[in-house]
Amino acid sequence: MSHSLNEIEAMSKRAARGSGLSWGLAEEAAKGTRWLSAFNLPGAALLAQLLEMNDRLPLVDVSPVSLRATSWRAPSGRLSPLIAGASLSDCAVQLMERGSITMEHLCVPLLAVPFMGGAALRLQNPVAVAWDGLKLTTDGHHLSLEGDTEKLTINLAERVTFYAPAEMIGHRKPVIRANVSPEDWDRLAIFAHRTFAPATEESRLRGAGAGLNDND
Repeated sequence: MSHSLNEIEAMSKRAARGSGLSWGLAEEAAKGTRWLSAFNLPGAALLAQLLEMNDRLPLVDVSPVSLRATSWRAPSGRLSPLIAGASLSDCAVQLMERGSITMEHLCVPLLAVPFMGGAALRLQNPVAVAWDGLKLTTDGHHLSLEGDTEKLTINLAERVTFYAPAEMIGHRKPVIRANVSPEDWDRLAIFAHRTFAPATEESRLRGAGAGLNDND
């Protein structure tokens, strides 16, 4: 099914919030999903996959132990691309100074790529990432892919390296609509539904319709 990028972002934000993320991180996840979708990449499907993998896990378990370390690791042994990606964007200057930052056992690594865009815009230089024979580079506005594209949608990458500055070689142009399968849309909707307040007798009485008095 074809959806506008606004629809994808709105659904992704509510789904991420329903999974237990803060509104701020849910907003970042939604922007990232939209960004990937704009380049015809399966952002919505991968977000649903990540939310199912980390459902109700304490965020500290999938967050980097130390941002000063040479390699970032999580206490649980697998990093969230949303938390690690947001940290990468915040550490853009350190990325340029170090030349590279490595993440160990990163879940759904493609979901971290949009945060490279934010880092690239701050640095005014392209940022690249590589894992398992695949390389992606962005200047924040465009995206280039090189290597084994079958690795784009893997669940877990043992070692992911981000580096800057990088060189853009060709690029994809963004689109304004993207396809999301009904199954993946429903997976996100399950999480989004958690953000809806349960009905109470008082809310039913105040809401539209007959309330407790059915006149039909």
